[in-house]
Amino acid sequence: MSHVAIIGAGPGGYEAALVGRQLGAEVTLIHQGVGGSAVLTDCVPSKALVATAGAVTEVADSGAVGVRIHGAAPSAAGISVDLSAVNARILDMAQTQSADIAAQLTARGVRLIEGFARFTGTTQLAVAHTHGASESIDADVILIATGARPRTMPDAEPDGERILTWEQLYTLPTLPEHLIVVGSGVTGAEFASAYRALGSEVTLVSSRDRVLPGEDADAARVIEDVFAQRGITVLSQSRAAAAHRTSHGVTVTLTDGRAIDGSHVLMAVGSLPNSNDIGLDVAGVEIDERGFIVTDRVSRTNVRGVYAAGDVTGVQMLASVAAMQGRIAMSHALGDAVNPLEVDHVSSTVFTAPEIATVGLSQAQLDAGDARADVYMMPLATNARAKMEEIEHGFIKIICRRTSRIIAGAVVVSPHASELIHPLTIAVEQRLTVDQLAQTFTVYPSLTGSIAEAARRLHLAAE
Repeated sequence: MSHVAIIGAGPGGYEAALVGRQLGAEVTLIHQGVGGSAVLTDCVPSKALVATAGAVTEVADSGAVGVRIHGAAPSAAGISVDLSAVNARILDMAQTQSADIAAQLTARGVRLIEGFARFTGTTQLAVAHTHGASESIDADVILIATGARPRTMPDAEPDGERILTWEQLYTLPTLPEHLIVVGSGVTGAEFASAYRALGSEVTLVSSRDRVLPGEDADAARVIEDVFAQRGITVLSQSRAAAAHRTSHGVTVTLTDGRAIDGSHVLMAVGSLPNSNDIGLDVAGVEIDERGFIVTDRVSRTNVRGVYAAGDVTGVQMLASVAAMQGRIAMSHALGDAVNPLEVDHVSSTVFTAPEIATVGLSQAQLDAGDARADVYMMPLATNARAKMEEIEHGFIKIICRRTSRIIAGAVVVSPHASELIHPLTIAVEQRLTVDQLAQTFTVYPSLTGSIAEAARRLHLAAE
């Protein structure tokens, strides 16, 4: 029986452990919290906060569809949020999810060790248990799934009270009066959107000329319009130099000398891989110039028997990708049939309000001349379901290959875009044509009806 050792119990680690047991291996999983940051400090908590923000927005906007509370239309001014209760629920939910995963692993026969592991050879680990014991593990296969951590700035060191990373937000007892968010990428935009909905004044500091510079430009423009409408102040082409506590809050100093005063600051300036202090040099595992572990499409490192999965590899830092990398790694290592990772088939979502979901070929790639394709973008404003729900902002964009008419990419900007992107992801992965998508029944009225309609418009564009 093969012995597999896995370092890290995030999605890459625990999914790999389940596959390893399914394929008959002995599996030892060394962790510092089952579920990893995805469950304990990142994805699950942040999206739970977004869900609370969505509930507030839905109530506040319900006056538009005729809802009256005690004879008056609801408004944001009349809604209060108990952030202490919100955060208690979020943390409890994260711990429950972690416990559920741990129970599943144990039931499948995975040995769990809470502690730290370090390479002492190519397939040897020294493991220090959290509660004092230690042991050596000699494994046939080792998977590194140690994740990543928030990047910080020397002159803006987090203190967990006023200067915060996204992992530290869930201990706040009260809602920030004025939250300054440094960084306009996915994390910064999501928290700016959520905290504004919860009732905080929000200033977003962006070093680029627009919010969400890595996303579809049309989608980013929608989010910028919504941010402006909801009163979020965006300082574009502005770079933070430092953040310091004051007697009543924080001051963020920009490189051009401007100073912004607020009650709290969230530093959302990227991530660093957890690849240090685990003995990669001893094992001879290759890392790139940023510290990410170099892997191929089946999660192999340059060292035989050593694999890596998840954020520590820097390959599309998403929980879904980490989980797929972990499953692929175990299947490959233990001799099962495996399909290499296809990054073009990965769907991702920005959980702003509205959400942005994307898959496959992008508009930016078309604009750069990397591919020849036709594009159709359908505003949701014409959709009957969108009118019923007072959805004012959003669209469906479909990209198809010019000759074959195969769907190669898509963008959805809408409430619940994370759900709506799935049929388009299937279309991209299964190489469906616009005609096949257009001829598939959709419910009326539904937002998915606009997906089929956009496909029909692309059919007409080819004639």
